[in-house]
Amino acid sequence: MDLFPRCFLLVFGQLAVGGFLALSVPPFHQIERGFFKSSGAVFLFAAVIAAAGRAALLFRATATPGRGDWLEASVWLLFALAAATYLASLWFEHQVFRARAFVATWSTGVLALIVSAQLYRVSGPLSLETVLYPVSFLVSALSLGAVTTGMLLGHWYLIDRNLSIEPFRHMLTFFAAMLVAQVVLMVLSSGLLAVAGGAATSQRVHLLFSDHRALLAVRMLVGPLASAVLAWMIWQTLKIPQTMAATGLFYIAILSVLVGEFMGRFILFRTSLPL
Repeated sequence: MDLFPRCFLLVFGQLAVGGFLALSVPPFHQIERGFFKSSGAVFLFAAVIAAAGRAALLFRATATPGRGDWLEASVWLLFALAAATYLASLWFEHQVFRARAFVATWSTGVLALIVSAQLYRVSGPLSLETVLYPVSFLVSALSLGAVTTGMLLGHWYLIDRNLSIEPFRHMLTFFAAMLVAQVVLMVLSSGLLAVAGGAATSQRVHLLFSDHRALLAVRMLVGPLASAVLAWMIWQTLKIPQTMAATGLFYIAILSVLVGEFMGRFILFRTSLPL
C-alpha cells in the first residue's frame, strides 16, 4: 500500500507547482534575475523530490501499477524536466524561449496535479469530484507557493536594499487571497460532496465529521486560520516598513501552512477527501 507516501509526496509536488506559479506575481523586470534563479532552484528541488519519489513508489509497488499510475509518474517527470529547462533559461538572454519554458513549467505542473487528483476520487469520472479535487489540489499548491515565494522575496531585500516595497505587498496580497480561497473551498467542498457527491463520497464526508473531527479542527486552525493571522501581522509590519521582521513572520507562516497541508494530506489518506 503506497497511499500514505503518495499523499506525503504530494505536498512537495504542490509546493513546486504553486511556487513556479507564484513566481509570476513579482515583476520580472523590476527584480534582479538572481531572485528568480535562487527561487526557481528551490522549487525545482521540490519538483525532483516529487517526481523521483513517485517513480520509486511505482517501481517498488507489489501490485501491478495501472495506466493512471504510469501516467501520473510520467507527467510529474515531465514537469520536473520543464522546470529544469526554465531554470537553465534564466542564465541566457533568449526571452521568447524563457517565456515558453515558464509556460511549459506551470502548465505541466497543473496537469500533474489534475492527473494526481483523479487517482484519489472514489466516484466515477462524471461526478462532482472530478472538478472539485483538482481545484482543491491547485488552491493548496498556490497557498504553499505564495508563502514560500513571499519568504524568499523577503530575503532578497537584504541583497537589493533599493527594491520597492510594492512587490512584497503584492506577494502578501496574493498569499492572503489564497488563504481566503482555501477556506471558502473547504467549506463549499464539504457541503457539496455531502449533498451532491456519490454515495461512497457522502459516506466519507460523514466519516470525516464523525471520526476525524480533531484532524479537521487542527487542519483548519493551524493551516489557513493561523496563517491568516500571520498574514495580518506581516501587513502591519510592512506599513512601517520593516522587511526583515516581515520575512521572519513569513518563516512562521511557512511552518503554519506546511503543518496544515500535511494534516490535509493525512485527511486525504484517511478519507480520500481533498482538504
